[in-house]
Amino acid sequence: MREKVLRWETILLALCVAVFVWGALSTPGFTGPDNISFLLLDYTEIALLALALLPIIVTGQIDLSVASILGFCSALTGVLWNSGMAFETIVPLVLFAGALLGSLNATLIVKFGLPALAVTIGTLGLYRGLAYVVLGDGAVTGFPDNYRPLATDTLPGTFLPYATLVVLVVGALAAVVVHHTPVGRSLYAIGLGEQTARFSGIRVDRLKFTLYIVSGVLCAVASLIYTLRYNSARADNAYGMELTAVAAVLLGGVSIFGGRGTVVGVSSALLLMAGLRNVLFLNDVTNEIQNVINGMLLIISVLIPVLTTTLRGRRRSGGTEPAPPPPSRTGPGAVPVAAAAGAGPDKPLAVHPDPSRTEEDQ
Repeated sequence: MREKVLRWETILLALCVAVFVWGALSTPGFTGPDNISFLLLDYTEIALLALALLPIIVTGQIDLSVASILGFCSALTGVLWNSGMAFETIVPLVLFAGALLGSLNATLIVKFGLPALAVTIGTLGLYRGLAYVVLGDGAVTGFPDNYRPLATDTLPGTFLPYATLVVLVVGALAAVVVHHTPVGRSLYAIGLGEQTARFSGIRVDRLKFTLYIVSGVLCAVASLIYTLRYNSARADNAYGMELTAVAAVLLGGVSIFGGRGTVVGVSSALLLMAGLRNVLFLNDVTNEIQNVINGMLLIISVLIPVLTTTLRGRRRSGGTEPAPPPPSRTGPGAVPVAAAAGAGPDKPLAVHPDPSRTEEDQ
């Protein structure tokens, strides 16, 4: 019972309740349906990026190019719309572009064996640069009114936005796959030890390749929502959003080293960060201060699991350190370990004379 109460997911949920109670008491209108809808919409794209990162980080990898893929897909949407293409045709092309960019990351990481951190830092700049090449530094607006409500309006009679419904569907699918299928168990096995997973028959390369493609598609979905919600396609859309997404995943209890993490934890962290950001926004806290808070959350999210693991290890060992092995004898006259191991009540210890000692010394 105590372990369940002290689980990180439970602590996050308690912090969510605390933030929402603080917001309700300190900020008029915080609990109003309009503000709750805005709170949920504000973190829609971040939630999709975080859900894309979750299985990747569970396997011990990383993808820092998610926001740049979003920016490129948004720029591509603007260019295609500006050329007169129907939006129904643009959507599958943008999704394909996201999958293509994700597959490029996967090829460099899986096929060429390059470090994921170095590759995705490089493609972070590459994809953002390509977005400027495609669209320039201008903006495209005037997207179709029959699609924009899907990114801005709520379900009739509720405060739940349509875009949040997309996040809930993706989150539910992620929870089923990660926690209740052999694929999910394979993800954790890879994160705990890639070589061991290979020896166990898990197709590590194919699974990692698929994860990066899925990540690219989710980034493309996020780009469509982002573009329609703001009615603007720009090359710098979602600039810097990858850090907030990574912070949400790590704050949710996913280990940066892989092998640990839950969808519930990441969802709780997203809700906590969304509520905190909304309260700060309503209290006129500047973006600079909010960035400082996000940075602190990122550091805390990495530090707390390490401290928790250390404390659990000490508690299980009773707070005592194992006794050091007895020092081995060295020098003239030392008894060989093999000879000592063979000694017993029926076999006396054989002591061999040291040739360096004279007959008188012996």
